[in-house]
Amino acid sequence: MCSFSFTFSIALAFVVSLIILRMVSVKRFRNMIQTDCAFEYLDLKTKRKKRFNKLEDAETCYLSVVIPAYNESERIIKMLDETISYLTKNNYDFEIIVVNDGSKDDTVSVVETYRLANNIHRLKVLSYQDNLGKGGAVTTGMLNASGKYILFADADGASNFEEIKKLENAIIQEKFDAAFGSRAHMVNTAAVVKRSILRNILMKCFHFYLSIMGIRDIADTQCGFKMFTRDSARQIFSNMHVKGWIFDIEVIILLRFFKKKIKEIPITWHEVPGSKMSLMSDSFQMALDLFLIRFNYFTKFWNIKHHQQ
Repeated sequence: MCSFSFTFSIALAFVVSLIILRMVSVKRFRNMIQTDCAFEYLDLKTKRKKRFNKLEDAETCYLSVVIPAYNESERIIKMLDETISYLTKNNYDFEIIVVNDGSKDDTVSVVETYRLANNIHRLKVLSYQDNLGKGGAVTTGMLNASGKYILFADADGASNFEEIKKLENAIIQEKFDAAFGSRAHMVNTAAVVKRSILRNILMKCFHFYLSIMGIRDIADTQCGFKMFTRDSARQIFSNMHVKGWIFDIEVIILLRFFKKKIKEIPITWHEVPGSKMSLMSDSFQMALDLFLIRFNYFTKFWNIKHHQQ
């Protein structure tokens, strides 16, 4: 009798735990990323509103650069200058999509003014009212990109944009499906060492936690400089759930699920002041979200859609 009661208690606790975790997941990810919204931008050539291409459509340019932006009015123009200068100088057929993630400042007007003043028709602004989070902004931009190859890059310009050649070579010449910029080689350099002690401790704890959760082969999961083939992007980003800072982990899990090849590449990077990340609260949310990602895929609460290539 005691054995039965103990077994029943364990089973009940397990079921209750599953229900609680499922409820937490539903609450955390209740506002799913909209994959079917028809976003528009102002076409400078025709002076009319034009619909963004969808990822399931055929490509219409060589490269799309997706830049998630939340309250980036003070940092984004320098990054756009460097990006556009490099792409133009090297004769890329490109588009740049700045995804305004519900900014409360004048990010949109700053980018639109810059765009109009310089008549840059290949620079587009995709905007929505709610602040989804970095993962939501990147996913929305990727789902509306036109390029054969798609790169997402942070608006702060911390990654040297010229390093795109390394990622491009890995995908085109070496036939990888995704190429990730990495700062892992800089762990003992001044750029990292001069960070606060708390930040470095949290970084090491995060990497240890990642290894427990099975992410061991990517040394730098969070670098905001990642490139994908169009087919890989279609399969990955149509399945995304996570909208916060930890979205990169879901990208890696999905790439593995679809048996896509990833190459991690050391890049030149420097610290840029003005991060929107709250060190303590966002670190806690990232740890929680990582656990929930693993839980939802393991229990198959999250289904994965397959797309024909």
